[in-house]
Amino acid sequence: MIELERKHGVASEPAILVGVLLSDQKLQEEPLEELAGLVETAGAEVVGRLVQKRSRPDQTTYIGKGKLEQLQTMIQATDAEVIIFDNDLSPGQTRNLEKALDVKVLDRSEVILDIFASRAKTHEARLAVEL
Repeated sequence: MIELERKHGVASEPAILVGVLLSDQKLQEEPLEELAGLVETAGAEVVGRLVQKRSRPDQTTYIGKGKLEQLQTMIQATDAEVIIFDNDLSPGQTRNLEKALDVKVLDRSEVILDIFASRAKTHEARLAVEL
């Protein structure tokens, strides 16, 4: 496997959005709509969406084995370069997903930070985003 380039930002990258709805969450009509707006603000192009309902997240990849396989198929079909989760991922889950999918994986928080970083004008603002 090649080492993935973890450059900051998602500008101009085709992205697949992934959301996991836990059993205590209510299913919305468009569960990834808000994330899609954030991703487009960050400059990426949404090329696919995947939603899974689970009682609890998988410890290693957050999504189940079947959805992971479905996501691999979507990546091949869309040439996506980044997967963006609407959920907070642990560093281990991010690493496991990147290893399994061979593309960059981000979560919602990283996209928000990317938006702030791209709009930071002063040295102090850029430093605050880095911290």
